[in-house]
Amino acid sequence: MLTLIETIEALSATRTISEVAEVVRKAARRVSGADGVAFVLRDNDKCWYFDEDAIGPLWKGKRFPLTACISGWAMLNRQTVIIPDIYLDERIPHDAYRPTFVKSLVMTPVRLEDPLAAIGAYWAQEHVPAPEIVKKLQVIARATASALESGRLHDSLVDARHHGTFLLQELDHRVKNTLAIVQSISRQTLRSTPTPEAFAETFENRILALSQAHELLTRRAWGRAELHEILDKALAPFSPDLAERFDIIGPALTFSAETSVSVHMTLHELAVNAAKHGALSIPEGRVVIRWSVEETATPPMLTLTWREVGGPAVADKPKHKGFGVQMIERGLARDLGGKASLDFAEQGVVYTLRAPLSQRMSLAA
Repeated sequence: MLTLIETIEALSATRTISEVAEVVRKAARRVSGADGVAFVLRDNDKCWYFDEDAIGPLWKGKRFPLTACISGWAMLNRQTVIIPDIYLDERIPHDAYRPTFVKSLVMTPVRLEDPLAAIGAYWAQEHVPAPEIVKKLQVIARATASALESGRLHDSLVDARHHGTFLLQELDHRVKNTLAIVQSISRQTLRSTPTPEAFAETFENRILALSQAHELLTRRAWGRAELHEILDKALAPFSPDLAERFDIIGPALTFSAETSVSVHMTLHELAVNAAKHGALSIPEGRVVIRWSVEETATPPMLTLTWREVGGPAVADKPKHKGFGVQMIERGLARDLGGKASLDFAEQGVVYTLRAPLSQRMSLAA
């Protein structure tokens, strides 16, 4: 866990793809105990073996078709692959591996939804890594996605100097803000989870939620995002058909880019809690989401409620407030200058937010 935290902190200081690759390959080798690690970028229809840290040479600097290497298979299929004996697996190009020390490997993609890289760990003897080792490599891969995207954008902006210093300053602000969020998530999750396995699962899910929020903002060119869009993105993992489990009604509302991330993360934590303990944990349960704006108030005030119905009875209010509960109660309300409450009523959890409209949050035109 300490290595994972140190990796996040090291990534916060990177500015180029090369720096990201150096941090990741060293951390992945340390975590896995492998004899070698390769950092592979997706370059259109090619796998680019960008960097490596190994007991012998691998393929640094070389490019192969996505369909002709196991890193390409992992990215195209969006899943981690574990191969105890490479010469018994038909997906492996055996001729390319014979000059190397490699006998076994794990390959995990960076960013599952649309992989842009992969991290490979290699062993000189037949080897099956423990599940917790694979999980740690996957956590490193998830944490790498934002840093790698930032590094690519930073490199392209430096090369295109005619865009001016304003874009670089804006990029620097966003990268620092994102990595500060990741650092906070990693530290707070570490404090509130009892085991390495629980930390890995919770941390990975929160990093994925953060990356989904950023994906939505990227499609919007980091402009304002609508609440209905954020709800669709944040709640989709919890129900194939949102209408089956969620009853959503409210006027068109937009948020600034930074606030959209807070909204997404708050909804994610509410949904995770509902899926584990509340209405979404049983087939009959539903979540009612309502919001309205009191336009006659000065300034106009938003009231939003998340109400769980039809779920198991809530036994009692949790004695310990973990990071998720603290984020729900404080994070978004603080960003909007409002107040929020989380009521563990016997009939189901109720979250209520009241906040004034502002530059961060406004009715859609």
